[in-house]
Amino acid sequence: MITDEQLDTYRVDGTLLRVIRDASPANDVRGFVVAWDDETVMIRKKNRRVVKLGRGYVYQPYEAERPPEFMLPQDPIEPDDLSHDEE
Repeated sequence: MITDEQLDTYRVDGTLLRVIRDASPANDVRGFVVAWDDETVMIRKKNRRVVKLGRGYVYQPYEAERPPEFMLPQDPIEPDDLSHDEE
């Protein structure tokens, strides 16, 4: 969970953030910290819409590389040999 000090630093510096919500980069939210409370953070997106997100998500500067543990698998999935019915 992100701390109040980190959020305040991002707000004061005007840091563009990436909010990682799941493994798909298409679902990331980009924007600037506007306000927060004990459970939520308000992010202003480029189109000026404000979204309210939980503090449990991963908040990082947009310039930083997305952590590998939050990436979709890049290797092709091999078929499982056990799935064939053998008689």
